[in-house]
Amino acid sequence: MANKTQEVGGIHFPFPFTPYSIQKDFMAELYRVLEAGKIGIFESPTGTGKSLSLICGALSWLRDFEQKKHQEEARLLETGTVPLSDGQEQPLSLSSSCKETPDTLRPVGEPDWVTQFVQKKEERDLVDRLKEEQVRRKKREERLQQIRHNAQLKYAAKRMRQEEEEMERVLRLSREALAAGAGAEPWEQPAGEEDLVLAEYESDEEKGAASGVDEDEDDPEEEHVTKIYYCSRTHSQLAQFVHEVQRSPFGKDTRLVSLGSRQNLCINEDVKTLGSAQLINDRCMEMQRSKHEKSRAEEEKPKRRRQERRATCPFYGYEQLQLLRDQVLVGVKDIEQLVALGKEARACPYYGSRSAIPAAQLVVLPYQMLLHAATRQAAGIRLQGQVVLIDEAHNLIDTITGIHSAEVSGSQLCQAHSQLLQYMERYGKRLKAKNLMYIKQILYLLEKFVTVLGGNIKQNPNTQSLSETGTELKTINDFLFESQIDNINLFKVRRYCERSMVSRKLFGFTERYGTVLAPSREHPTLAGFQHFLQSLQPTVTQTSVTPVEEGEARMPRPASPLMHIESFLAALTTANQDGRVILSRQGSLSQSSLKFLLLNPAVHFAQVVKECRAVVIAGGTMQPMDETGRILCNLCTVVPGGVVCFFPSYEYQRQVYAHWDKSGLLARLAVRKKIFQEPKRANQVEQVLMEYSRCIKCCGQAGGTVTGALLLSVVGGKMSEGINFSDNLGRCVVMVGMPYPNIKSPELQEKMAYLDQTLPRGPGQPPPGKALVENLCMKAVNQSIGRAIRHQKDFASIVLLDQRYARPPVLGKLPAWIRDRVEVKATFGPAFAAMRKFHREKSVPS
Repeated sequence: MANKTQEVGGIHFPFPFTPYSIQKDFMAELYRVLEAGKIGIFESPTGTGKSLSLICGALSWLRDFEQKKHQEEARLLETGTVPLSDGQEQPLSLSSSCKETPDTLRPVGEPDWVTQFVQKKEERDLVDRLKEEQVRRKKREERLQQIRHNAQLKYAAKRMRQEEEEMERVLRLSREALAAGAGAEPWEQPAGEEDLVLAEYESDEEKGAASGVDEDEDDPEEEHVTKIYYCSRTHSQLAQFVHEVQRSPFGKDTRLVSLGSRQNLCINEDVKTLGSAQLINDRCMEMQRSKHEKSRAEEEKPKRRRQERRATCPFYGYEQLQLLRDQVLVGVKDIEQLVALGKEARACPYYGSRSAIPAAQLVVLPYQMLLHAATRQAAGIRLQGQVVLIDEAHNLIDTITGIHSAEVSGSQLCQAHSQLLQYMERYGKRLKAKNLMYIKQILYLLEKFVTVLGGNIKQNPNTQSLSETGTELKTINDFLFESQIDNINLFKVRRYCERSMVSRKLFGFTERYGTVLAPSREHPTLAGFQHFLQSLQPTVTQTSVTPVEEGEARMPRPASPLMHIESFLAALTTANQDGRVILSRQGSLSQSSLKFLLLNPAVHFAQVVKECRAVVIAGGTMQPMDETGRILCNLCTVVPGGVVCFFPSYEYQRQVYAHWDKSGLLARLAVRKKIFQEPKRANQVEQVLMEYSRCIKCCGQAGGTVTGALLLSVVGGKMSEGINFSDNLGRCVVMVGMPYPNIKSPELQEKMAYLDQTLPRGPGQPPPGKALVENLCMKAVNQSIGRAIRHQKDFASIVLLDQRYARPPVLGKLPAWIRDRVEVKATFGPAFAAMRKFHREKSVPS
């Protein structure tokens, strides 16, 4: 497509084709929001090129912003002054990139010579910083330009890593030979237990609080350029956005970084096979810790003890990561391309992409990474003065609520208590006083949590029957008082868990020895916990305290239950009015649970808004069973290609499908359309879509009675978002009923009550809680029917099978592009005639 630069309001917007008027308006208003540093909410109907409008509008603003900044820097370096509004000149002031305020208050009565000296020093410091930024920017541009034009550099990291591996192999053989000649040395405890013992903990009142190993302290800090963070919910949506950037006029010159989790980006096969995201994270950081501590451990090796050699990641090397970082910045790449590049360079894509963040202009990442403060910090994301674009924003509230809600079961509470108690019994004499104090506090909390559920921490949770069953909601303060833990400072416990990494130590302990330890003479109290630990993890047999031998086959164990409980403890530090605790007693203690429900997601999103320069939020917008089947049969006779039918829930879809199968209606449908169902597993979605698409294509070419395919999906399911049924894949979308949420859900009832109490009710308006239910319903409907009609020449019919869609409260919540075209039919006969006429006219070649 040709690049057609459009001028709107004096602003030049590069665009791959002549944009629609709605796209011009979108880009111009987006530019104004970013320039003014405000919050913008954009609604764009599906099929109007929202992603392309976001890309060209935002990157046009960034282009102009960078140009103005460079011009200002050049003028400041040349003149040493900045102009005032009245045309006069004033000395240099500190730019927004500097970490000081321009108008520093001077003490009253300070001599003029002191003020002038300080001012001159600030001017010199600013000039020095600007010069350093220019030098860094020039070096980076030269480096990236060199990589673009020198293909041989792509293989430099691979060759370097191979040489390092060969050197490590030689050194390892040498060490093994020396160890074999010297013989085994005596040692007091099994090799490698030092990494399981908690380091000395110093609280906030003391200096040198323990820090994680997830950061490379040797790396010089790089200045973060002004950038745009683009986030959406799923990786498929992010990949689509990246492909749009690649096709846009900005595709060749934009420094874009795609961020993802270790689970998506790890290329170490030994780590990837662990499966669980938490296990992958833990193993990755353990291997980093081994690399950081390797040289120090060899220097400080005790003479009386032989050190155990722990594995390090072969893809985590400074030189490889630096070169991968530059390769990431050279061209726009999605997650899959980034992984392929990492494999080729033998460098970790997860850390390579993170190291590219400071120099990037556009960072693409999932919701969760941006909206969770701890995750942002760990990923190296800095929002101060930056721009955030949130796409598919109808999921925003639910995502924030889900991220900051937490649930723990009675089984997890008992298991964590037992593991932590065994850990304390084993290493108690080697732990400092503060570690012991906090461990005892955590044990006390776990015991009280089990007690408030009606159980006993010393008994098997699987066999404990609770006298009371049911669900109970509590405010945070009431829960703390009832649990008798209001005297514990949960903020300090939370900080201890984060900084000491006690859950990771505990996980390493249980992974090495299993969760059941044989009772010793020194610790007879451990014997009382073995019988129920065996029931909690039946695959783990009773073992003695000996580490698992290197190379011995081990099944990956689930993440430490204490990790889940830490999230619950953190949630309890939320303000009392912003959350609730749900006590669910389900007969046995193991099946019962404690759940924290976040009522006010605004408190977490406010942190993002406060830090950013600008925030843009963008998005598009049951009854009868036998009637439904006949309608689908009739539709399938007149609609070519694909028909997508959405049901309110998985259970309803299952019942309908079973009824159609029993009544013979499925066989009648199969005469016209091959039937596909939304898969239960996410990893099967691609296969179903490929078969669905292939079927429609083959039927269109071959002719015959089967004219396409029918896909049965669920509102809010795997097919209702991020997947496009454009052209022949979706010539008709059928919405069966209205997907109202479960009104009896304690979580929903509490949210409704919270909104009714905190939000005003306008005259003639429904209560805010009821409005929430309606909005949840229509949000799900809109995102489902928006899967079809994806571009200007696309067409499809939308059938809403429920009389409630015709009523003003619901009709008014449909997107305008649908609402203005809705035709209400009292019976299906006239509707069917209109549908047949519509598709006949569309099928005639123009």
